[in-house]
Amino acid sequence: MIIEYTGAQKLKGTLLFFEPIRDIRYGEKVVIRSEGKTLNGKVAALSQSVMLIEILGEPYGLNIDNLRVQFTGNIFELGVSDKMLGRVMDAFGEPTDDKGEIRHDKLLPIGGSAYNPVQRAYPNDFIQTGISAIDGLNVLVKGQKLPIFSVAGASTNDLAAQLVRQITPSGKNGAVVFAGIGIKYEDAQYLIQSIRSGGNFERTAIFLNLADEPSINALLLVRSALTFAEYLAFEKGYDVIAVLYDMTNYCDALREVSSRREEIPSRKGYPGYMYSDLASIYERAGILKESAGSLTQIPILTMPDGDITHPIPDLTGYITEGQIVLERELQQKGIYPPINVLPSLSRLMNHGASDQHRRWSAEIYAAYAKAKKAEMLAAIIGEEEMGETEQRYLAFGKAFERQFITQRNEENRTLEQTLAIGWKLLALLPPTALTRLKPQDIAEHFQ
Repeated sequence: MIIEYTGAQKLKGTLLFFEPIRDIRYGEKVVIRSEGKTLNGKVAALSQSVMLIEILGEPYGLNIDNLRVQFTGNIFELGVSDKMLGRVMDAFGEPTDDKGEIRHDKLLPIGGSAYNPVQRAYPNDFIQTGISAIDGLNVLVKGQKLPIFSVAGASTNDLAAQLVRQITPSGKNGAVVFAGIGIKYEDAQYLIQSIRSGGNFERTAIFLNLADEPSINALLLVRSALTFAEYLAFEKGYDVIAVLYDMTNYCDALREVSSRREEIPSRKGYPGYMYSDLASIYERAGILKESAGSLTQIPILTMPDGDITHPIPDLTGYITEGQIVLERELQQKGIYPPINVLPSLSRLMNHGASDQHRRWSAEIYAAYAKAKKAEMLAAIIGEEEMGETEQRYLAFGKAFERQFITQRNEENRTLEQTLAIGWKLLALLPPTALTRLKPQDIAEHFQ
C-alpha cells in the first residue's frame, strides 16, 4: 500500500519545506506528486519544526496546495554494472546516449563508505598520463588524489579530454570514470566527441550534468560517479582513474543549495561545512589491502579570478596530495598544456619515480627556476648585457617551454620520451651547473 502525505509549507527554488513526520531518515528518497507531475526528491534536513526536501528536477508547475509526498524508506542508490563502461549517463546513472538501457548487477548507496586507514595500502605505482609536465615533474601515483588548478581562458577542456583518452593505469584492468559537473552544452558535446575519438572509450564511463540542471543534480552526480568507480575498483578489481571536472561548479552548487536552506554562510558565501563535504569526496580514493583494484582521483577546478587562495583551491589543497597549476600567461604564449611547473607539486612523486628520475626532476626544476630569474633580468637590462651563464639559462627556459611543456593535444608521450627530452635540454647547460645529478648520470647521458 502506498501512503502519501500532505503538509507542504512553502517552496523555495528546489527546496520544499514540509511538516516533520516521524520515523523519516536523513537522505531518504521521496516521490513528489502535484497535478499530474511526478518528481523525485530526498530528505535534506530534519528538525522538530520542519523537514526540508530537495527536489531533483525542475519544480515548475508544482502546486503546494495539492502537493503529496511519498516516503520510500530507501536512501538514494545507484544501479551499477561493468556494462556502464562505454556509456554516457546522467546524475542518476540513467543512460543519455542512444545505446539502450543498462542492466544493473546491484544497487549501491551513493554516499559511499568510510575506509579505515588500517585497510589502506600506501600508493607507490607510477601512472602514465602521456603529458610530460605531469609524468616527468609531478608524477601521478596509483591511489593518489592529484588536483588540477585551472584559470579562466586556459584550454582546460582539451586537457581534461586528453587525460581521459590516454591515461593508462598500471594493471590488467584499467578504467576511467569522467564526471562532468555543471558543464555548458557546447563544452559537453566537445568533451564527449573528444573522449570517444581516443579509441579507449569502451573502458570509459561518462557521467554528465549540464549547467542548466538543478544544483542538487551536480551534488548527486559526483557521488554517483564515485560510487560506480568504487564498485569497479573494490569489487571488480579495476584500476580506476576518476576525473572530476569542474569542482568549482560543484562548490557553487553547494553554496546555492546552502543559501536556499537559509544556512549561515562562511568565506565567500560558501557553507562552513564545505571542507568536510569536499573531504567526503576526495577521500573516496586509495588502495585497499583486500582488493586487487585501486581508485585514483584527478579533480579539476577553475580558480575564481585565478586566485589560488580562494576557498575552493585552498581547501582542495589541504585534502589532496599536491596540485597541477595552469597559467594564463603560458596559454597566451601559445603553450599547451599551459602547466606552470614551478608551483605544481606531487607529494607522492618520490614513491612513484626511480632515484635517477628524482635527481633528473630536481635538476630540471632548479634550471627552470634560474631561467625565469634570467628572463626577468633580461627584461630589465636586455639579453646582450647578460653574462654567458645567464644567457644559457635563458635559452634553456625558452627551449624547455617549447619542447618539454608544449605538446599536441593528441600527443601521448611515453615516460622514456619525456625523460629523453629532459636530458637533451639539460645538455644546454654548463656541466658545472648540474649539481643535483650524480657522476654516473652525467657519464650515461652527456658523454
